[in-house]
Amino acid sequence: MVGTLYGVGVGPGAPELITVQAYRVLKESPVIAYPKSRKGKQSYAYKIIEAYVNPIEKEMLGLIFPMTKDQVVLEKEWANTVEAVYSKLAEGKDIAFITEGDPLLYSTFIHLMKLMKSKYPQVPIKTVPGISSINGAAARLGLPLADGEEKIAIVPATDDTEAMRKVLLENDCVVFLKVSKVIKKMLSLLEELQLLNNANVITKATSDEEIIWNLHELPDTKLEYLTLMVVRK
Repeated sequence: MVGTLYGVGVGPGAPELITVQAYRVLKESPVIAYPKSRKGKQSYAYKIIEAYVNPIEKEMLGLIFPMTKDQVVLEKEWANTVEAVYSKLAEGKDIAFITEGDPLLYSTFIHLMKLMKSKYPQVPIKTVPGISSINGAAARLGLPLADGEEKIAIVPATDDTEAMRKVLLENDCVVFLKVSKVIKKMLSLLEELQLLNNANVITKATSDEEIIWNLHELPDTKLEYLTLMVVRK
């Protein structure tokens, strides 16, 4: 009998913020799959679960997800990933694929789930919701995201200034994800719209590496990938 593939959200960074269900699935699954860097750098999601999983007792399956737009490379690597996961499922083993935040919100698990459903539709797939970095950031900043009839948007930050301006004008609160690469453009736009004082930027919210930034420091700072911006009007 084929095993079950679980997408397990392990929260925004603090190990205490994983759910009871996530803890149970991690304990019960014989295989733990996690994103693995080619350079050997520790996975952020892996670090979150270290307090709960003994790698000696589990089969740890490191999966490489290349950061490239080369379609040929992407298709090859994803095909390898799906086969690596399925080979364990075919042995009847359940797999817990861990992802920071929630597995169905801007997560690597979404694409894995789609490909698995397409190639191996017989595989049971379940998801365990997790606390997202958005919720974690709001808690750490003490910032309500939306109340009453207010509108909120969650968008990846891009260098399309007009699109970013539009979303800021149309919503009461905007959470910009993946803001690190376009931080200078975002700051210029906020200054233009007189919203600089309404913005907060945080890296790795709730983790022991968390940084809440002073906006005046940002133009000369290289930000990490797991950085988001909250603009609350």
